Amino acid sequence: MTSSPYADLPDTDVAFIGGGNMARSLIAGLLRRGMAASRIHVAEPVAALREALAQDFGVHTYNAAEAAAAHAGLWLMAVKPQVMRTVCEALSPVAAAQQPVVASIAAGITAAQLERWLGGDQAIVRAMPNTPALLGAGVTGLFANPRVSTAQRAQTEQVLASAGRTVWIENEGLMDAVTAVSGSGPAYIFLLAEAMEAAALEQGLPADAARTLVLDTVLGAARMLTEAGEAPAELRRRVTSPGGTTQAAIETFQAGGFEALTAKAIDAAAKRGKELSAAND
Repeated sequence: MTSSPYADLPDTDVAFIGGGNMARSLIAGLLRRGMAASRIHVAEPVAALREALAQDFGVHTYNAAEAAAAHAGLWLMAVKPQVMRTVCEALSPVAAAQQPVVASIAAGITAAQLERWLGGDQAIVRAMPNTPALLGAGVTGLFANPRVSTAQRAQTEQVLASAGRTVWIENEGLMDAVTAVSGSGPAYIFLLAEAMEAAALEQGLPADAARTLVLDTVLGAARMLTEAGEAPAELRRRVTSPGGTTQAAIETFQAGGFEALTAKAIDAAAKRGKELSAAND
């Protein structure tokens, strides 16, 4: 596993197959970093979304995936897992002719499946970004099959780095764990914030105060985790005074099996990723 800082812009045109929220966030990130809108091509079948992409970003838009893909050396597959096979099979003649690097952000779809649906002999990268990418604050796990060249790895990373940090995973079997930890992870934090806010209201705090206290606590804790350079366990130890209020809360969490429940939840998410792969084969 290797972690990379933000990279330069890709030296090839990029085709987004699907123009949903994640594609929009990546497009916005590329434009912020200086990529010309004329080098970005987006296939989106919904007319209203297609018109919004053209108006908001000035990129080329197309109704058909084949039309967008024909212009680019890097394809970013941003369609739902259940339609990925149909889309890839329609693109297979273009893939055979152009030999692009094809990156997919679909959960549970393996590199082997993508390569097979595209007709074989294709450079495939699996990517798992998460929703903070919409703010440029995401993190993306990446896996490349053996057909991906060093240059193509760099090009793919340059696109995904427009939405946050990137981490390369050398064992594809671990991509379901990436999905479970970081892909789904923001929802776990949202659930914790939701529960904390509800508990604050039960304690009698006004709604606006409860919301501010919870959100800024989560934000501040996240900043400490990323900026302090210390392990989570050490940061927790420092704020947990023996016999104090924090210890009372932590002991209650642990008595309820907090760590085991978290591990069980992440395992369930990883298993679901494997099931999605089997269901779409």
